[in-house]
Amino acid sequence: MAYTIKVNGKTRTVDIDGETPLLWVLRDVLDLKGSKFGCGMGLCGACTVHLDGAAIRSCVTPVSAVGSKTVTTIEAVGRTGVGRKVQAAWLDLDVMQCGYCQAGQIMSATALLVQKPRPTDKDIDDAMSGNLCRCCTYTRIRAAIKQAAGLPTADTREA
Repeated sequence: MAYTIKVNGKTRTVDIDGETPLLWVLRDVLDLKGSKFGCGMGLCGACTVHLDGAAIRSCVTPVSAVGSKTVTTIEAVGRTGVGRKVQAAWLDLDVMQCGYCQAGQIMSATALLVQKPRPTDKDIDDAMSGNLCRCCTYTRIRAAIKQAAGLPTADTREA
């Protein structure tokens, strides 16, 4: 069946089964490889994208559920002011090690800062709790979120 979805500001029509996870539509049909497959159960956060600005797990979201909502992926999040600040903080604080989870981490962090521009530590913990990092860069992730929000943070480069 044909589904028309808006992805990164462009309207795209895909002819695919409605139960196909959005992740596979993005990666395999639309060739947007930034969102990663991690667990396939919505538990690790590697596949996080925005659906009308909310962070969702694209591996468990069927394309039929998108409807008229707007999908934003890591490829386009930097077009927003908050997304640019988050990406800059990630680079400034050397957050990435292997990098596999970082697209999902950035997408969750950006959604948090759009909703709560000056988050508390609890807000950060709650928003990021579903994003796993095998390299354990959690201290740097928290610092980058705080930096992007303009909040004080300790230097975590040695963490």
